[in-house]
Amino acid sequence: MNRHVPSSHVLVDETRRPAPAGCADAPAAPGAGPSVRAERGQREVFCGLTGIIWMHRKIQDAFFLIVGSRTCAHLMQSAAGVMIFAEPRFATAIIDDRDLAGIADANDELDACVERLLARRPDIKMLFLVGSCPSEVIKLDLARAAQRLSAQFLPDVRVLAYSGSGIETTFTQGEDACLASLVPTLPRAEPQTKELLVVGALADVVEDQFARSFAALGIPARFLPMRKAGDLPPVGEGTRMLLAQPFLADTARALEARGATRLPAPFPLGVEGTTAWLKAAADEFGVDPALFERVTAPMIARGRAALERDRARLAGRRIFFFPDSQLEVPIARFLNRELGMELVEVGTPYLHRQHMAEELALLPDGLSIVEGQHVDRQLDRCREAAPDITVCGLGLANPLEAEGLATKWSIELLFTPIHGYDQAADLSGLFARPLVRREKLKV
Repeated sequence: MNRHVPSSHVLVDETRRPAPAGCADAPAAPGAGPSVRAERGQREVFCGLTGIIWMHRKIQDAFFLIVGSRTCAHLMQSAAGVMIFAEPRFATAIIDDRDLAGIADANDELDACVERLLARRPDIKMLFLVGSCPSEVIKLDLARAAQRLSAQFLPDVRVLAYSGSGIETTFTQGEDACLASLVPTLPRAEPQTKELLVVGALADVVEDQFARSFAALGIPARFLPMRKAGDLPPVGEGTRMLLAQPFLADTARALEARGATRLPAPFPLGVEGTTAWLKAAADEFGVDPALFERVTAPMIARGRAALERDRARLAGRRIFFFPDSQLEVPIARFLNRELGMELVEVGTPYLHRQHMAEELALLPDGLSIVEGQHVDRQLDRCREAAPDITVCGLGLANPLEAEGLATKWSIELLFTPIHGYDQAADLSGLFARPLVRREKLKV
């Protein structure tokens, strides 16, 4: 097993994932909101390894060791190559042919790899072993390896494991798997302690803004993931959980098993979503409505004013979403309600109907929401619709641009701070810029 220090990012064609339960077609009756149906076939999405690109920035003293094949290492290096200029906080331990053939003891190899890494990098306080392939392929049980290594290196370093395999995860599910692996390590909160836990990786600037808003409202709030490995937020029966990202089903389930209660709310994207999200917490913690109005009114006014320029450009434009990030539904709600865009089709890899209930209620009747993907059929529908903007993964963007369609890379929605009032115009700008670029390029 060799180790080197690459970047990470993978384009995965995922065709073998079984259909999850509960995704049967569900056409909506007239006046009953959007129409939701499932589609199964070849998919063009990123895999869960890509979550490392933003997660390693968030937990500042964590390190992500990707355990997998040389193919995955090359993909990770090429897809996130910009990270070679940053302080590396992830690497790849490559499973060689002799490891897979059983000639070498992969566990001994992994242990030696981790020992060398931690000896060289004493700043690492939390180490994630990230499988790029299922355990059956790499012949390693990373969960057991993490337990063994944690016993060896605690209290200095906690070792955890999760899968980023493209067979087992898609794109943003990597963050979900990472946070879910953290949940068992969280300390137990006292039952009488009522505290808000904001769940989902946010840009530091956004997290600081939300922290100030909660402080102004008198709501005690913590964030998961935390910025330092040693700042694990406690969780218990008094914990009220507010999801900041729509793709955290496993993490939410694990927190609920620890006693946390989820607060139903739209996601904090756009002025409307952010207000409803903050209001859900304010109502739960008994905040005076007048205080809520005083705290949020200036931010609402500033956010709405900032959207006006892009609203003039985007209103009436037609947009088509290919599934990739699971952010598609709340962003479609924002673009439709606050910018006047017409939604042609909204594809999403998965639709957690309970977590999305408040979002679905805000979408127009008859909108076509497609869970899953049959990429050939969806491409046909997109070409026929000829939308003004198409949101898709990198693998589809260039071919669609060559066909004359303006595209927006869905991965930018993960790399750009888009949550909260002050970022609402940044989010709208992501969709306005492709149109501006095409106008300037006209001859």
